[in-house]
Order: sequence, then C-alpha cells, then structure tokens
Amino acid sequence: MDTTILGLPLIYYAAMILKVLVVFVFVLLTVAYATYAERKIIGHMQVRLGPMRTGWHGLLQPIADGVKLFFKEEIVPAQASKFTFLIAPLIALIPAFISFAVIPFGDTVELFGYKIPLQIASVYDTQAGRVLDLNVGVLYILAMASLGVYGIVLAGWSSNNKYSLLGGLRSSAQMISYELAAGLAIVSVFMLSESLSLQKIVADQSNFFSWSGTWYAFKQPLAFILFFICSLAEINRTPFDLPEAESELVSGFCTEYSSMKYAMFFMAEYANMVTVCAVTVTLFLGGWHGPLHPVLNFIVKVYFLIFVCMWIRATYPRYRYDQLMRLGWKVFLPLTLLNIVVTGIVIAAFS
Repeated sequence: MDTTILGLPLIYYAAMILKVLVVFVFVLLTVAYATYAERKIIGHMQVRLGPMRTGWHGLLQPIADGVKLFFKEEIVPAQASKFTFLIAPLIALIPAFISFAVIPFGDTVELFGYKIPLQIASVYDTQAGRVLDLNVGVLYILAMASLGVYGIVLAGWSSNNKYSLLGGLRSSAQMISYELAAGLAIVSVFMLSESLSLQKIVADQSNFFSWSGTWYAFKQPLAFILFFICSLAEINRTPFDLPEAESELVSGFCTEYSSMKYAMFFMAEYANMVTVCAVTVTLFLGGWHGPLHPVLNFIVKVYFLIFVCMWIRATYPRYRYDQLMRLGWKVFLPLTLLNIVVTGIVIAAFS
C-alpha cells in the first residue's frame, strides 16, 4: 500500500491540515478577543472600566457582538455594483489569514517517527537534517499584504458613495506610500541574513546573548521601528486610520456596509494587526526563540506587540492626510534608504 503522495508521507499532509486548522482557530480567537482587550486596555488608560455587563468583566462581549452583527439586516445600496460590493469584504479578509502560511511559529515536533515543522508551508528534509520552507517567504508576505487594499478600494468604489470612494482612494495612496518604506526597511535584514527564507532569518536570531545571533531589532533598531510604524499605516491602524476617519468620512470605505459584511472588514483590520505583529516578531524579535516553550515564546511576543498597537491608539491622535503623506515620503523613505547605505558600508567594512 502506497503511503506517500508526491514523495511525501501521508502524515505530512495530515499534519499540514491540522496546522491550518490550529492557526485559523488561533487567529480567529485572537481577533475576537483583541477587540475586547482593546476596549478594556484603552478604558483603563482613560480611567474607565470598558465592557463590564456581558459575562464576568465583559468576557462574553465579543460573542455578543458577533451574534448581534450576524442577525443584523443585510443592506445593499440600490445604486451599488452588487457583485463587487459583496465580494470586497472577502478580498480584504482572506490575505490576512493566508499570510500565516509561511510564518514559523515553533520548532519541529515528532509525530509517528516523523519530524513535523511548526510552519504550514514547509517540510523536514531528513537527509539534510533541516526544515525546507518557501525560500522567498518574505516576498510572499509582502505580496499578500498588497492584496488586502484591493478589497478596500473595491468597497469604496462599488458603494456608490462619495465618502466610501474617498476612503478607498486614501487607502490605496496610503498603501503605496508606506509599503515602499516598509519593504526598504527590511532590506537591511536581508543584507545581514543573506536570505529571504523566514526559517533562515529566525535561525540567525537564535542566541539572544551573542551579538552574532541576537535579535535583528538590536542590530537594526531603525529598521525595526520604521517597519513597525509603516506596517501600522498599511493596515490603517490609529493614528493612520485616515481611510475610515469617522470625523471626516462617516466610516470611510465601510460606510454603506452592515451585518456580517461590516464584521468582515472589522475582522480584517484585527487579523492584519495579528499578521503584522507575527511578521515583526519573525523578522526582528527572534521568532520562536526564547526561554519558554517555542510556541509560547512566539505567542507572548506577538501579544506584546498587539498591546503596543493598542497603547499607540490610546496615546496618539489621528494625523491629517497631508501630514501622513509627508511623513511617508519625506521622512520614512529617506531614512530607510540611509539605513540601507549605512548597513552596506558596515557589512563591507567588517566582512
């Protein structure tokens, strides 16, 4: 009886399906309770209590919100482009989830005598004794991150609403401006690791107490800060939430949306936040390496960055749009280019 498909044992395919389910459920639960955590954290920072009525200290609030949105009336504007209007929330949501396919969230585990890497798009090469993953994993993540904005632009256009259209246009301009700076910020990481493989990048940060193996956040502090801030701008998080901008555009690109279609945009924002934090941990904070269990190390670091995102929202007011564009093109872009030049000079001098 043949127990292999395309040269791989069936256990690898079963493990891959299990990893997909576990990661999907983990991200969904994190998204649901990130909304609750944000309301509680910002509430306490503003000397309030946040949600308190649904469950103990409001712990059932995300479930109540989900049930309420599920039973809300589905409204489609009469003059909207209906198919595009309906498909746009899916286009915004899906890229945030599929980016996790290449993110390593732990070491290998042994299952029925086979080593299974804790990364969805990877296999363990027994002959080479190492994990084989997508060798352009970072490019894959950048490509998926670029797709999410299409959902927002299409939502703004298809709604047949001036506020929605302005929100979609803002989002596309913002994505172009800050994705360029974010991509250039991580070029310095590629220069140090000499690889686009996330497994290799994480392996190069395996020894926190050795300069050669410490986190890239210490070797490239400017790149780390710029990448994280640019990523917040890409996913429209405060203080860069100009595509929604309630004080100017009602609710921006999702003004005409209701029920679960609106919930999907809401989920996309928080799923993108989880993805951004996971990518930042992988590129700059040592990935799953640390004093605890590998998976726990990864989760603790991701949750800490999610807390930082919420802290920023509670601290900074929204930028004006001209300030947003000026910051991206006149400050962040020159700084990332300067960082690449300095990194190249240092590598050439000490290699």
